[in-house]
Amino acid sequence: MDWQTRVDDLWDAFDSTEPGTFIPRMQQLTSERPPGDAIARFELAAAQDSTGHADLAVPLYRAALAAGLTGERRRRATIQLASSLRSIGELDEALATIGPEAARESSDLDDAVRAVHALVLSSLGRDREGLSLVLEALARHLPRYQRSMGNYARALVSTGQATGDV
Repeated sequence: MDWQTRVDDLWDAFDSTEPGTFIPRMQQLTSERPPGDAIARFELAAAQDSTGHADLAVPLYRAALAAGLTGERRRRATIQLASSLRSIGELDEALATIGPEAARESSDLDDAVRAVHALVLSSLGRDREGLSLVLEALARHLPRYQRSMGNYARALVSTGQATGDV
């Protein structure tokens, strides 16, 4: 079985794996990769993060990104790094990490970017801006009222009020 399949299988079993055994199993798998491998660092960071160790995940996410992580994993690492930074109280760095990601390529992770961005803004006491991002993301998925919700989202940050016709 190839390495990625074994990593995927471990993640698939996450909910039924004891937290005390998940990290050692991921460490074993990541040790099979070359030293300094960006993908291995990302997977180990995600494992630390998912088991409640955001403080241990942050340096691993940074290392994975610095080692040249690309594609969807790069975007996931950025989202997860910003979320972890928020969790450990590094709010300014979390905002500096997630803010530019919204301007990057569009993908199926766009709503996750907006959600984390909104959480960071809320943690900074900027709830209206965060709510605006959430409404913008939600509006695209509504069967009706997309225009109104988009207007409300823009109004929250332009005038400080949510006004408009439904």
